Amino acid sequence: MTQIATFHDLQGKSVYITGGGSGIGASLTDGFLAQGANVTFIGRSDASAFVADMQEKHGRAPLFLQGDITDTDRLQATIKEAAHTFGPVDVLVSNAANDQRHTMAELTPDRWDALLAINLKAYFFAAQAVAPGMQAKGAGSIINFSSVSYMMGNAGYPAYTTANGGITALSRSLARELGPDGVRVNALAPGWVLTEKQLEKWATPKDLAAHLDRQCLKTHLAPRDIVDAVLFLASDASRMMTGQCMVVDGGTVTTG
Repeated sequence: MTQIATFHDLQGKSVYITGGGSGIGASLTDGFLAQGANVTFIGRSDASAFVADMQEKHGRAPLFLQGDITDTDRLQATIKEAAHTFGPVDVLVSNAANDQRHTMAELTPDRWDALLAINLKAYFFAAQAVAPGMQAKGAGSIINFSSVSYMMGNAGYPAYTTANGGITALSRSLARELGPDGVRVNALAPGWVLTEKQLEKWATPKDLAAHLDRQCLKTHLAPRDIVDAVLFLASDASRMMTGQCMVVDGGTVTTG
């Protein structure tokens, strides 16, 4: 990825990313390594090749810990391992999500629970695991990925949009609880970022054109646009920002 901004205070920080081996998550891992941070990430699929690429590019590798974020015990165990390796987590980025399309009629209770486990439950329990270390240091940044999909009132994935609305609410609640200890919690709501997954599954020419028509800026979002925003929220450049939902969508929705 092309590095635009440098945040010197991120050098040496312990960063934990969910889903940091693919899609936007891989770009986040790359971006934090470029800042000199020490990165741990969890993912379900083997990421050995990606780790090797990062080693070659940056001269050091991220710590990859295989696991499923819906397995809370495993999720929290990997956060403990990250702290053991690089020190207590300074920055948590809960990025992993599943935006699988589904209709209201076809959604079963079991599928609802599974989607909420990925898209909301894991966000809370990751934050729960990093909070004591951050509170002890009197500093830390938790960044939870939401989405503009619920702000747009999108149909086609009601469990996903429900979870994203919940992530914004969760972030505001945790910001209030953890703020007295110097810990910041913010949500980041990307627009339609054209990852390989999106291009393969859902980005038809018609839908792309229609979405671009809704944006103020007539350029599709790339992972780099989201990485820069996350680096900002992780750094002391945003030291007085907490309890916010930061939208990066090219001007599709308006907030405030």
